Amino acid sequence: MKRLMLVAAHPDDELLGSAGTLLFYKKKGYKVKIIFLSDGESSRNINIEKKNILIKRRKDQAIKVSKLCKFQEPVFAEFPDNRLDTVAMLKVVKFIENEIKKFKPNIVITHNENDLNIDHMLTFKAVVTATRPSTKTFVKSIYCFETPSSTENNFSKIKVSFNPNLYFDITKYIDKKIKLLKIYNKEIKPYPHSRSLEGIKVLAKYRGVQIGVKYAEAFYLLRKLY
Repeated sequence: MKRLMLVAAHPDDELLGSAGTLLFYKKKGYKVKIIFLSDGESSRNINIEKKNILIKRRKDQAIKVSKLCKFQEPVFAEFPDNRLDTVAMLKVVKFIENEIKKFKPNIVITHNENDLNIDHMLTFKAVVTATRPSTKTFVKSIYCFETPSSTENNFSKIKVSFNPNLYFDITKYIDKKIKLLKIYNKEIKPYPHSRSLEGIKVLAKYRGVQIGVKYAEAFYLLRKLY
């Protein structure tokens, strides 16, 4: 089977951390499907009408990204934004398990466990729980991606850093990654923010330097079963 599922907390996370890698796997003949657990907008302190407009816009943007990349139709759980901790973990896990049963991926990509964003942290936990060994939803490979403005911003007394051990050369895909990110135009910040287009490209250059290519995306390989 050549099926890859990415479980993201919010629409735009899939591109920030993994756009080039998703395009790489698509080129290899994989079917690619994105699962979004939250809407990315409902935590904003604005009236409900405006909030619904923003939620729909972000959803439409995510659908557009998948269409342009020829991925499978994305799935939206519609859990509350930045309040995933208010949802029973069992409910989140069951949702992911159900999607895995239907799609049957052999690779799952998700967030880094130590991201600053609470939704990212809980998405990671839910994915690991949903794909635990000795279950019908066991997945052989799990990669964790870094998210600019969340992964590197988790400052603490105990230094928790992102230490990648898996890299993908995305030199062929960096221009398309930047072009796709422009679809989420309201989420892109001005430089020198790490979620600026230039900042994202700088990170890809840095990861590329680590392995001797022009541009790369880095992951932590959580599990791999041959």
